[in-house]
Amino acid sequence: MKGSDVVITGVSKSFGNFEALKNVSLEIKKGEFFSLLGPSGCGKTTLLRIIAGFEHPDKGALTLDGDNVLSVPPNKRHTNTVFQNYALFPHLTVFENVAFSPRLKGALTADIRSKVNDYLKLVHLEKDAEKKPNQLSGGMKQRVAIARALINEPRVLLLDEPLSALDAKLRQHMLIELDRIHDEIGITFIYVTHDQQEALSVSDRLAVMNQGDILQIGTPHEIYESPATDFVARFIGETNLFDGRITSVEKIKLPDYEGVTEYMANLEIPELGNIKVTSVDEVKPGQLVSFTIRPEKIVISKEKPLTKREDINLFQGKVDEPIYSGFQTKFYVETMPSSPSIPGKVLLRVIKQHANYSDEGPDIRWKDSVYLSWSAVDGYIVEVKH
Repeated sequence: MKGSDVVITGVSKSFGNFEALKNVSLEIKKGEFFSLLGPSGCGKTTLLRIIAGFEHPDKGALTLDGDNVLSVPPNKRHTNTVFQNYALFPHLTVFENVAFSPRLKGALTADIRSKVNDYLKLVHLEKDAEKKPNQLSGGMKQRVAIARALINEPRVLLLDEPLSALDAKLRQHMLIELDRIHDEIGITFIYVTHDQQEALSVSDRLAVMNQGDILQIGTPHEIYESPATDFVARFIGETNLFDGRITSVEKIKLPDYEGVTEYMANLEIPELGNIKVTSVDEVKPGQLVSFTIRPEKIVISKEKPLTKREDINLFQGKVDEPIYSGFQTKFYVETMPSSPSIPGKVLLRVIKQHANYSDEGPDIRWKDSVYLSWSAVDGYIVEVKH
């Protein structure tokens, strides 16, 4: 591996009375594509700038491969940064922009030409070497910026919202390019973004941040399927989120996993009534919890499901709003209370994928009466309220 391990320990940073980072600790593995994800003002760019050396923390430690680098200036660290505004020299060609740093360091002309050509091939710009930045598209400019950063052979590449200025289709294309470049060169990538789809698409792992704190670190699958807090559940994708109280719990022994115990809990959710949910963490009757169910986990149908499974949650409702998007339809369904004692109604978001030709359009329409169902294993207890 050509990359570096990055370890951040107890880092805090304030700007006046504003706490940008609050005792943040994080370990990024050598060669990882790691993302810092969160809304504007959550501290992710401040953390990236501390790693780059552009900011100094009020307290804490930062090591690259075990070496404390907080006193090392940015140009002496084995890091390089790609900014969202590209920061290209407008009067220089693509070739000259990428060659700028090696020339500044006094490298031989022949070596510079060879290296620049190699990195232009890496970013698929070898045919555009003599163009000026004003002749390039946004995606091409971004690739020039990446080549210019990589030619310095950093062990850590820092990317600060690098795709935010691009349109949606170009962002998708550049994400694929970034992933390919990372796979080819094998160094550590640390990627800052507020876009959850970007982070989920390319990251080996990611950290979700809010208000200067890291709320959860994990793989995209772990973050999406098992959010640690209400905020993570809401911020990553779409979800239905409710507060409820556990009324009963029983242990379930999993036949395929010796020694593993799972719990089947009954929740009383004021807006819905009683639902079943499984949990790998022990929960107890009387506890207040947050419960989430992703829209794509809910099955919507006009006919009542015939299943006799005891772990299926089943509700009736009426379609309040169907939104057709080609590959899927999103339904907002107004559920009917399962008991007269339940006040009011609630809108559940449901997503139905159109995977087959026969699904060319929704057969469920506005104001239709429908059944909603999901398995207990598809819901998730996000956190226990204290």
